[in-house]
Amino acid sequence: MVKINQNYMKLPGSYLFSTIGRKVREYEEKNPDVKIIRLGIGDVTLPIVPSVIDALHMAVDEMGRKETFRGYAPDLGYEFLREKIAEYDYRARGCQISADEIFISDGAKCDCGNIQEIFSTDSRIAVCDPVYPVYVDSNVMAGRTGMYDPGQQRFERVIYMTCIGETGFLPEIPGEVPDLIYLCFPNNPTGAVMKKDRLQEWVDYANRHGSVILYDAAYESFISDEDIPHSIYECDGARSCAIEFRSFSKTAGFTGLRLGFTVIPRELKAEGVSLWDLWARRHGTKYNGAPYIIQRAGEAVYSEEGRKQIRKQVSWYMDNAKIISEGLKRAGYEVSGGVNAPYIWMKTPGSMTSWEFFDYLLEDIHVVGTPGSGFGPHGEGYFRLTAFGSREDTIEAMERIGK
Repeated sequence: MVKINQNYMKLPGSYLFSTIGRKVREYEEKNPDVKIIRLGIGDVTLPIVPSVIDALHMAVDEMGRKETFRGYAPDLGYEFLREKIAEYDYRARGCQISADEIFISDGAKCDCGNIQEIFSTDSRIAVCDPVYPVYVDSNVMAGRTGMYDPGQQRFERVIYMTCIGETGFLPEIPGEVPDLIYLCFPNNPTGAVMKKDRLQEWVDYANRHGSVILYDAAYESFISDEDIPHSIYECDGARSCAIEFRSFSKTAGFTGLRLGFTVIPRELKAEGVSLWDLWARRHGTKYNGAPYIIQRAGEAVYSEEGRKQIRKQVSWYMDNAKIISEGLKRAGYEVSGGVNAPYIWMKTPGSMTSWEFFDYLLEDIHVVGTPGSGFGPHGEGYFRLTAFGSREDTIEAMERIGK
């Protein structure tokens, strides 16, 4: 008789955003005339910029001609894209990352979830609390986390690094040494950022103890302060202890196109084995590459005109973040984030739980956000809103909440 992977049975409930989607659909079915404003899931609303659209059209035309048709992409991705990434995202910031250390994929979410496959199942992981659910859930599926404690709302073998307002929602270095350390900055969900000197402490810690940092930099393009690093490789010694994930989803509006990449330096090793080699083996075995036309679109992001257009979009979303942040503060809410990140992290009013506040906003204000408790027990009492809505919806949402 066939047996299932029992680790899936350890997962508490459904995926956070699936639950939100179900609750919103059910409410809409009962109230079809109500206008719902969605500021919950971080999906973009601005169209793809013209430079990228032009590149897509040209790539599609190439696929229709015998002499320029392309089949399977190279395992690591096309060199024309990897070289642009290395030049503009890394070497321009003083990071010594080469094109052959970049693995093109269909998004950072997949890579963040899949990277754990190259590590032992008895590896101890450390995550921030609150945290992006994929980091924990993918390790649960692999059998790395032990059993779930409903009372603590935690898995027994996971090292949780508490992030609270008193610390600026930044984690403290744990007393118990983890094997794998998940860090995400600018942070999802809190919008917190980490300065270079603080990040350097984590790099030094990882090198000292032989840990590997899994660094999610999906929102780096929203950083405006000069003392905030865009990449962990801006820190000395990061090449020997860190893997970095990036995404085009929010930076260039590719949520519907799907494109991202992972960086693994050649000298990064565990037990004397190259992690680059392991990821290359996994990548080549289980993945056939992002489509040629999408990688050409990614290349256009780095053109002179493309970079100009992308910066304008990012600025537009950050104007939304400012509207939300200021609107909530005027309404009397305690707010953080929304400065170097597209997420606004707010305290729920009074003694309302985050799901009670979700239901209140949905049913009475008709605005959708994300309950903080869905990101971990220390997210309870908080709520996340995103800056990726339309300008009109963002303004209207703040008017509704203000009233």
